[in-house]
Amino acid sequence: MRITRRQGLVAAAAILAAPRIGFAQGQARPLRFVVNVGLQNLDPISSPSFVTRNFGYMVFDTLVSLDGKGEYKPQMLEGWEVSADRLTWKFKLRGGLMFHDGQKVTSEDVIASLKRWGSRDSIGRRLMAATAELTADGPDAFTLKLSRPFGGVIDALGKPSVHVPMIMPARIASATPPTQQVAEIVGSGPYVFQRSEWVPGDRATFRKFDKYVPRSEPADGLAGGKIAKIDRVEMLTMPDIALRYAALTRGEVDYLEYAPVDLVPRMRRDRNLVFAQASGRANLMYAVSINHFQAPMDNVLVRRAIQQCLDRGEVLAGAGFGGDLGKPDCTSMFMCGAPFENKGGSDAIANPSIDKAKALLAEAGYKGEKIVVLHPLDSPLLNPFGAVLIDRMKRAGFNVDVQGLEWSAIAQRWVQKNPLDQGGWSVIPVVYTGFDMSDPLSNLGVGFNCTGNQPWGYCVQPMVPAIERFEAESDPAKRRAIAEEIQTFALENATFPIAGQFQSPAVWRAELSGVIDFGFPVMWNIERKA
Repeated sequence: MRITRRQGLVAAAAILAAPRIGFAQGQARPLRFVVNVGLQNLDPISSPSFVTRNFGYMVFDTLVSLDGKGEYKPQMLEGWEVSADRLTWKFKLRGGLMFHDGQKVTSEDVIASLKRWGSRDSIGRRLMAATAELTADGPDAFTLKLSRPFGGVIDALGKPSVHVPMIMPARIASATPPTQQVAEIVGSGPYVFQRSEWVPGDRATFRKFDKYVPRSEPADGLAGGKIAKIDRVEMLTMPDIALRYAALTRGEVDYLEYAPVDLVPRMRRDRNLVFAQASGRANLMYAVSINHFQAPMDNVLVRRAIQQCLDRGEVLAGAGFGGDLGKPDCTSMFMCGAPFENKGGSDAIANPSIDKAKALLAEAGYKGEKIVVLHPLDSPLLNPFGAVLIDRMKRAGFNVDVQGLEWSAIAQRWVQKNPLDQGGWSVIPVVYTGFDMSDPLSNLGVGFNCTGNQPWGYCVQPMVPAIERFEAESDPAKRRAIAEEIQTFALENATFPIAGQFQSPAVWRAELSGVIDFGFPVMWNIERKA
């Protein structure tokens, strides 16, 4: 249930006398950031959760990174060379790269990591399918030879969000299937994970990796020099929204991944707080993950009925994203304000209504089959969206079996293909960033088309050649035209219905300097003002 602004203020005042979050006497004050949901899965390849992505950026590093202008820059790489026909790519690792176990990062580690990522991720699978060879040219260089044109090689290697091609030791990557969590967390990033201190779902701690060699360029988005200026960082979970607010205003935590929406007006008047301003791809999009393997969700008319239940204005208002925070008129699957924004197929969702949903269910011959909705109760972003979705589905005539759970439990079930009577699911309200949704090859309603790689299992055959043309094309204008065609297919088939674009800003203490305003937590480059 969403708390009101008044409830939040009352609750916040009530807990001011509660025991404060402390740290050991004599220990330097850590940097504390609060994430939206609890961390259960530590593997950025096996898990599709944002919280795991946030964790991953603390301990792992990437070959290519996206800067604040949306440009891809070398990160672990010194650079690359590409042949005239753009089919052969040669890469060189920069010097000084070392894993947290003391071993040097080699091209073999990179190849094993990319292959594991490439059998899991939407863009990664397509890149690997277009790859003839991926071979080492010594310990610090490797070559990628394509069997056919692929227009987004660097975009793929620099993919910023779920699933991120993060590099881990070959001994771990090669031994672990991509759908299974790795047993050991060994990265080469700026922080080392303190596994002995990890409390699943509650907190994770990190210490500065003293042997990390940052790039010489200034930090910019995910690119540039990742300098850990504070020795210890703590990732915390606080399901109680009012507790998050009180902890931030009292200086007990430093950074909230998402500001409590009901309290934003009050927080904006607090000179001790700074709000993120990132927009465009840094916006978020509500959507509905549909299990296409489960009847009756394999019927396109039933999925279209779900799509008609998604009144974007009502969803965003119910979650508190009114005014300048919400974009209820946005009908682009690829995010409004992003490079591939378009109107293809948008007539299908321009004016959703319960009456249209009822008519579609009647046309589908829906007989009241059970629809299992997994409702994330602990997520301030997803709980209110789920409440609106469930209400409108019931009003449309769906026989809804609501199972309210913590997100960590839902995330475990989400990636399974079990029948409904064995823990399976039909519908899950989700939220994704524009970093995931804005590229057709990573968009959750397009990128997995006919791959069978994820449990949502959609397959629109006419969309297959369109995606193939998109992935082979390198001309930006032609790619935009193909993206519009792809979006039309996705909306017509309700592969991953969207439910409203919005900004849920991060907020941090004003005494922090060097905070990178990117769209999700970036914990390097931060220090406290003297």
